[in-house]
Amino acid sequence: MAPRRVLVAGGLAVLAFGAVTLTALEGREVVRLRTTMPDGGVRTTRTWVADADGVLWIESATPERPFLRDIAARPDVELVRGGRGLPMHATIVAGDDGHRRIRSLLREQYGWADRWIGLLTDTSRSVAIRLEDRAPR
Repeated sequence: MAPRRVLVAGGLAVLAFGAVTLTALEGREVVRLRTTMPDGGVRTTRTWVADADGVLWIESATPERPFLRDIAARPDVELVRGGRGLPMHATIVAGDDGHRRIRSLLREQYGWADRWIGLLTDTSRSVAIRLEDRAPR
C-alpha cells in the first residue's frame, strides 16, 4: 500500500508542477512576435510583453535565440497582440542596462509568474528588445 501512495503522491506532484508552470507561462498576456528568417520565411515566437515609456518591451532569454538573430538582420517585425497584427520596429538593447530594464519590467508586470519561470530558466544573460510602432508599408 505504501508504494502505491508514494506513486500517487509523486504523480500528483508532477501534475501540480505542470499546472503551476503552465499557469505561469500562459496565465497572463502572451503575444506572438513574427520575424523574418534568413531564408525569407516567417518565424513566430510566443513571448511576454511589457508596456513602458510609450513603447513595448520583450525579452530574449539568451543572446543565442534564433528570433534575436532575425531581429538583428531585419528589425521590422510584426507583433500579434489581442488578435491584431501590429507593424513594429525592433531595437536590441544589449548590455547590462537593457538586461536590468527588461528584467525589472517583466518582474513588475508578471509578478509571481516571472519568479516561478526564473526558477526554471536562466535569464542572467537575457537581452531586451524595444518595440516601436512603424507605419505599414
